[in-house]
Amino acid sequence: MSDDVALDAAGTDALDVVRAEPLCAETPARLLSSSITPAASVYVRSNFALPLLSATHTIDIGGAVQSAFAISLPELAALPQRQVTVTLECAGNGRLGMDPVPTGEPWRFGAVSTTNWSGVSLCTLLERAGLGSDVVEVLGVGADAGPRDDAEGDVRFARSLPIADAMHPDTIVATHMAGAPLSVDHGAPARLIVPGWYGMASVKWLVGLEALTTPFGGYFQRMRYVYDVDGTIAPVRRARVKSMITSPTEGRQCARAVTVQGWAWSGAGAIARVELAVNDAAIWMDAALGTPESAYAWTPFEAELLLPEGATATIWSRATDTAGNAQPERIAWNRLGYGNNGVRGVAVGVG
Repeated sequence: MSDDVALDAAGTDALDVVRAEPLCAETPARLLSSSITPAASVYVRSNFALPLLSATHTIDIGGAVQSAFAISLPELAALPQRQVTVTLECAGNGRLGMDPVPTGEPWRFGAVSTTNWSGVSLCTLLERAGLGSDVVEVLGVGADAGPRDDAEGDVRFARSLPIADAMHPDTIVATHMAGAPLSVDHGAPARLIVPGWYGMASVKWLVGLEALTTPFGGYFQRMRYVYDVDGTIAPVRRARVKSMITSPTEGRQCARAVTVQGWAWSGAGAIARVELAVNDAAIWMDAALGTPESAYAWTPFEAELLLPEGATATIWSRATDTAGNAQPERIAWNRLGYGNNGVRGVAVGVG
């Protein structure tokens, strides 16, 4: 995407641009209240310049398989199609909320969106290829590549998935978003969508799928999209449990009686509970949970609060999932600034 197009998106309030080239942009706060994010405002994360792939593009499926093959876009379209509604979050979302601020794109809190994706189940392609019995991971390879300060030569974007996640029927090779063909920014003509995982697993501009018999150790598996805490390295995988208040918004003037609304999501299980608190009160109250659009979409919550008298108040939200994971007050700081799911407050005026 050119700078002109990126700046036009910012000018129409469709996206809040974090970096114009390659484009990294957030969903504006005012649009995060929608259960389905407007298509023009689904957040964008790009690591390198956009690759432009032609209509004759094919995806190679190989590695430890019985019958390697390449599949064209018309062949993909002719296969059974599957649709999934997914809340997708950038692993670096909330990086500016960490202290000190780590290196990386200066994401605030809008690098998260919920939308509909459709395409072919990844397992359909893998089953056609015939996986070897010793396959442990499936590698997704993108067409995007470029230089990195801490690597020699150009680095291609690639990430692997454990075989169980790759074979799940709702992990798809997507060709459409919100009922329309993918845009270039969102990975056209085809990308992975991996429900429950942070966005880096949903490899864009997909050119290859490779069955692996040993774990992948590429740049974006061991150097980036890892939790680096005091030199201990762990790969970023499923999205941590998190909540977000969408109403009232930061800085809004409120009456003492206020309706609080927002979303909660987790890659480890359904949302079991959302609690709210005001200022430094030790008492948390339960919010009412609504019904998510799908098993992979954020869960709405709502509660009526009576704010204390005073000029300002801060409303806090805390989510817990069915696996027993709860948002911490503060996360363990990590060098690259991933997975910030610490409890976050919204400051409002009162009166």
